[in-house]
Amino acid sequence: MGLSTLPSCILLACRIRAGALLLLALLMTAPAWAMQKGSALLPGNNLSLPQDFSALTGVLAPSLRLSSPAPLQTDYAGMARALDAIPDAAMVRVAGPAVSVGRLGNKIAEATGANTLAVIYPDIGEPYRSVFAQIVSGIDDKSRGRVSHFAVGANADVGELNNTLRRQDTRVVIALGKQGAKVASALDSNIRVVVGGVLMGQENKARNLQVNVLSPDPALLFRRLKDLMPGVSRIFAVYDPRQNTWMMRLAREAARAQGLEFAAFEAQDLRGATNAYRKILGDANSSRDALWLPQDSTTVEEGTILPMVLQASWDRNLAVFSSSFGHVKRGALFSLYPDNVELGRQLAGYALGLQAGNKPPGMLPLRAVLMAVNLRMARHLDANISRPQNFDMTFPAP
Repeated sequence: MGLSTLPSCILLACRIRAGALLLLALLMTAPAWAMQKGSALLPGNNLSLPQDFSALTGVLAPSLRLSSPAPLQTDYAGMARALDAIPDAAMVRVAGPAVSVGRLGNKIAEATGANTLAVIYPDIGEPYRSVFAQIVSGIDDKSRGRVSHFAVGANADVGELNNTLRRQDTRVVIALGKQGAKVASALDSNIRVVVGGVLMGQENKARNLQVNVLSPDPALLFRRLKDLMPGVSRIFAVYDPRQNTWMMRLAREAARAQGLEFAAFEAQDLRGATNAYRKILGDANSSRDALWLPQDSTTVEEGTILPMVLQASWDRNLAVFSSSFGHVKRGALFSLYPDNVELGRQLAGYALGLQAGNKPPGMLPLRAVLMAVNLRMARHLDANISRPQNFDMTFPAP
């Protein structure tokens, strides 16, 4: 994604006048940039040049002490010699097709040996492409642009990526999504990894990594629940211990800190989950109880269990809230979902911490969140919705 084939080019980094850094890319054999038409590019990652060099050489002429830029507009070799004569210029010739890194900053970082961060993200289509673009923009913002970007597909050349990261002296990588995490797992062992943008993770596989899942922090969920339903004092949940033991531990700690009771039921198959929900729905007191639906593919099965639970929620006036955004549209009271740009900033902060020598904390829940509320269910439950400005998205849509 981004730049297509660069047959042969020169990358230049030089300081002009008051220390301003000028970054240029000069084609030596092709008359223009070869861009993929119709591609959705990440914000701020692209440089473009005119079809000829008239504008470029016009800007350079004063610094090169040229009375006129005309001689250099077609004499590319002469331009290269003139640029190379600048004392503070660093010029690197890149021959052959450009690696699929998507931005010239990667090449300049490689040339200068900068100890940069790198972000690896899936090269996929919409709507997920825009989501990852927003996360990456947050990463760039927090790290002030010292980031190399690598879009990876299913057949990514990990060896080539390793070599590039080694030349750039990259010591920390942010890996986004399942594909990014898969590629990062095959990198050199001395490269530290922050994983983000994944739905679930297994705690035993995250001991030497930092894995930031997209499941909201129970402490934030419980706090928002109390805002909407102040009378709730007990929360139920059903979970598969193979997926969510670590999340239930966080939930118990959060409930204790907020003065709530927490009752979690284990289930490892659909039958066990169904029985657990029937018991909860039979015992729950709607005036004081609520049911939390974690992100769990076993116990929150959407074909049978979810419709049963949401119908019971309406019939029995029982507050049901979820860790999955899509459940709010279907009738859950509320959910928390990612603030993508802020998530990127947080991931960059964690990566900079690892770069400074901090130890990876293992699994972390989502803490950069926005709130979605089902107003129809909220009114049915007589929930506190007196401050709708606190809601980032509401259903049904107005």
